[in-house]
Amino acid sequence: MQVRQILQSKKEFLALLLLADEQEDMIDRYLQRGDMYVLEEAGSALAVIVVTDEGGGTLEIKNLAVRPDAQKRGYGRMMIDYVAGRYRDSFHTLLVGTGDSPLTVPFYERCGFARSHVVKDFFTNYYDHPIIECGMLLRDMVYLKRAILSTSSTGGQET
Repeated sequence: MQVRQILQSKKEFLALLLLADEQEDMIDRYLQRGDMYVLEEAGSALAVIVVTDEGGGTLEIKNLAVRPDAQKRGYGRMMIDYVAGRYRDSFHTLLVGTGDSPLTVPFYERCGFARSHVVKDFFTNYYDHPIIECGMLLRDMVYLKRAILSTSSTGGQET
């Protein structure tokens, strides 16, 4: 298993990206400016993450998706930990925005994130169709954040 950065032809992973963000034009808003990493095994993509520099030492996860047949194996957490480690000397905060869903919010909380703020009606205002998860209409974008500590401030330990 290896994680590799994707520098070109990011849309080759569109099917995987659409698992986390089901509207292609929304993906287009961040894909080219974001750094993209893919977790692969035997040449097959298992997970993808896209992060963007939001300024002020904040790195934002814009997309995190794990192939359905590879879910519940820790790959999502592995991708989060990978980017936190890779960027820990350049950024201090990792931010993620997601729907207020009983699937995604608890996952991020288990990964060390805490609720930060809410953008009201994000999904109803910016998506061209209703987004339903766990039988619920997603309306608001919930932002969660966690600290990224540099190796110098943690004595070599990643948080």
